[in-house]
Amino acid sequence: MLTVTATGEETPAASPGDGGRSGVPQEAARRRTFGVISHPDAGKSTLTEALALHARVISEAGAVHGKAGRKGVVSDWLAMEQARGISITSAALQFGYGDTVINLLDTPGHADFSEDTYRVLSAVDSAVMLLDAAKGLEPQTLKLFDVCRHRGIPVITFVNKWDRPGREALELCDEISTRIDLTPMPLNWPVGEAGRFRGVLDRDTGEFTRFTRTAGGATLATEETMGAERAAEEEGADWERAVEESELLSLSGSDFDQEAFLSGKATPVLFGAGVLNMGVRQLLDTIVRLSPAPAPRVDVEDKARPLDKPFSGFVFKVQTGMDPAHRDRVAFVRVCSGRFERGMVVTHAQTGRPFSTKYAQQMFGRERNTVEEAFPGDVVGLVNANALQVGDTLHVGKPAVRFPKLPSFAPEHFSVARPSDLGRAKQFRKGIQQLEEEGVVQVLRSDRRGDAAPVLAAVGPMQFEVAAHRIEAEFGVKLLLDRLPYRIARILAQPDQRTIVDRSGRAEVLRRDRDGVDLALFPDPVAVGSLQRLHPELKLEALVAGTDD
Repeated sequence: MLTVTATGEETPAASPGDGGRSGVPQEAARRRTFGVISHPDAGKSTLTEALALHARVISEAGAVHGKAGRKGVVSDWLAMEQARGISITSAALQFGYGDTVINLLDTPGHADFSEDTYRVLSAVDSAVMLLDAAKGLEPQTLKLFDVCRHRGIPVITFVNKWDRPGREALELCDEISTRIDLTPMPLNWPVGEAGRFRGVLDRDTGEFTRFTRTAGGATLATEETMGAERAAEEEGADWERAVEESELLSLSGSDFDQEAFLSGKATPVLFGAGVLNMGVRQLLDTIVRLSPAPAPRVDVEDKARPLDKPFSGFVFKVQTGMDPAHRDRVAFVRVCSGRFERGMVVTHAQTGRPFSTKYAQQMFGRERNTVEEAFPGDVVGLVNANALQVGDTLHVGKPAVRFPKLPSFAPEHFSVARPSDLGRAKQFRKGIQQLEEEGVVQVLRSDRRGDAAPVLAAVGPMQFEVAAHRIEAEFGVKLLLDRLPYRIARILAQPDQRTIVDRSGRAEVLRRDRDGVDLALFPDPVAVGSLQRLHPELKLEALVAGTDD
């Protein structure tokens, strides 16, 4: 017996007692869930928009800052993102491309939001590493690549902005090899130097695809594919150079190897210009063809949960304020196994309590629609899921399943927060609680300052700007922030040693809201070392990301 899914495909209908699991492996095989990582200003949000344009889910690509009379990009929906032209929160976009379901997770571009990016990377099966043709590998790109390597996430490299002056293609490939020990395997090669982009040579077929830009880059670039003989006639020296360099790559062992890609030893490389929608279709086709489909996820007991087991998933992001008309709260859940069905009652693993999924949404940036079902690899937005926190697991049936906790980065910046108007203290408290639940900042308390003046802790200072903007925009409270001189946080393993730290004169102990952990704050490593030499019995522990209960 067959049933038609929401995507229009016929799949085997669920049999009585199978928990709706029939056809799950087949549906999972159609999914591609990936994130885009890059240094700020490499063109990540623009590329995200171009991918959606090529999949025909938007009719016109928006622009960062909404320039040239164009609308803003769908993945940057916060007012602060649109004003500054940078991504400061992650976004999920789901759309179809042929017979494939794409789950694209756009990550924050700024280093101050690395914690959000790390959480997103825990929910993907592959990543696209975006490089600026003129700058190559930049510091934030290197950090995020290290995260991918640590998590075993295969990486596809897209060299962007080839329409602008930049470095030599061979030089960029050499940098990938020498700086991150990753073998570059170009699938295509640029015809024309950076700044004079003609098109790409397909290294597999030997054909040339010529790109012709459209006005403003808001619509698809025109593509014309031709054979090598005609390309040589029309492109002359540019084509000859591309062919010679491609042959040189083959001699150096840079032809594509799927096993090397999936094992994280090599990266497919493509060239293009996201702002002009050039080379983007080739990237999207490569993601569909080469990127891995969802695989069984490992739980806290280090056991892989098969895809066709009953539904399970984990919360990797919580976001409020997506709908200006309603201050609702959306928990983003990555489906790990089984078939999710809207309205099903699942178990919240952290509390053991039942949880209803009546309000389930499919996300496309800020836009969303009711989703009736989802499969491994999909991202489901659960609206008004106030009981859910980042890192929580949801599942159906017994025995219970829990996936590993998501990381919490060690904060390096600290500010005392107060409302400018004490008459709005209630709204202030609600806003601070919301930011803590979302993971925008960590919230610390001290007996000395009291609950009215919590300390906000952040990985980077821009998180404070986001916190102040959000609380004023969503709760009508102007935030006053007083910076503290601390840069290092350590866990105080024995709470009865609190007085040792507080009496030192250069440090203090605060309690973290979300888990009650005592954190000792110091201005610098010298202060930590000095106190430990004076008090060898003092037990301080480094904050370790991603530990389990």
